[in-house]
Amino acid sequence: MEEKAQRCGVIAIVGKPNVGKSTLLNALVGQKISITSRKAQTTRHRITGIRTVGAAQFVFVDTPGFQTRHNTALNKSLNKTVVGAVGDVDLVLFVVEAGKFTPADAKVLDLLKPGIPALLVANKLDEVNRRGDIAPWLQEMQRRHAFAEFVPMSAKNAKDVERLFAICEKYLPEQAWWYGPDELTDRSEKFLAGETVREKLFRFTGDELPYTSTVVVDKFEEEPSPKHGRMVRIAATIVVERDGHKAMVIGDKGERLKRIGTEARQELEKLMDCKVFLELWVKVRSGWADDEARVKSFGYE
Repeated sequence: MEEKAQRCGVIAIVGKPNVGKSTLLNALVGQKISITSRKAQTTRHRITGIRTVGAAQFVFVDTPGFQTRHNTALNKSLNKTVVGAVGDVDLVLFVVEAGKFTPADAKVLDLLKPGIPALLVANKLDEVNRRGDIAPWLQEMQRRHAFAEFVPMSAKNAKDVERLFAICEKYLPEQAWWYGPDELTDRSEKFLAGETVREKLFRFTGDELPYTSTVVVDKFEEEPSPKHGRMVRIAATIVVERDGHKAMVIGDKGERLKRIGTEARQELEKLMDCKVFLELWVKVRSGWADDEARVKSFGYE
């Protein structure tokens, strides 16, 4: 039997905030590499997830949700990331909630470049009560953009995710793989450490904490450990805008900060397969999200 030629290509996952892009990326990669929370604007970087299935290597790019509300230096940086990602790929997955289309979705749709095939991923299909309503909605979506294919699905359904791979494969160019067959992301462990702390921060503060809070990893040191094989010491700073936010993150007698640290440490130990020591600090830097130089210094492109 003739071996299939290798295929490899870049697939951008785009959509407005909170449509399930990061959940979809994690499902496609088979491991959590992009942080998820119910808070909009959780993803802030171009995160690459890699999955090799059979002869095809899929290089997924999860982008921040395109921002239309706050015109800060942070949001301009996020939007630049989205626009950059959409222009240089083999395929676009345009993610929307099945049966819905908002002005925010329309703004992202306007970014799609002619000549690059786009699939309409109608996510959260499990939340649609009447499946019969989807057909007229799909016709309306086809009028808005010449989508190559429609994929109604739920990112939480393993069969739907497998089907998406089969659909995407034919759009990938025939070429040698760029990464090893077991690689899952091009992001460093240090980057993933900061993202994991940020996810727990948002998860435990809910809507109380403005999204203009970030995490900076100050120290990431690896050392051999006779007992654990490998040990990593991480020190990270949670940056907030006001003293009140700092008190909120720390919590009563430091309880909330301790909980954020414990959950982040446990997740990182699983992710990196080693012993982790994690120290967290909280600092106030008011107005950082409006300061272009500071946005760059905190690692935003």
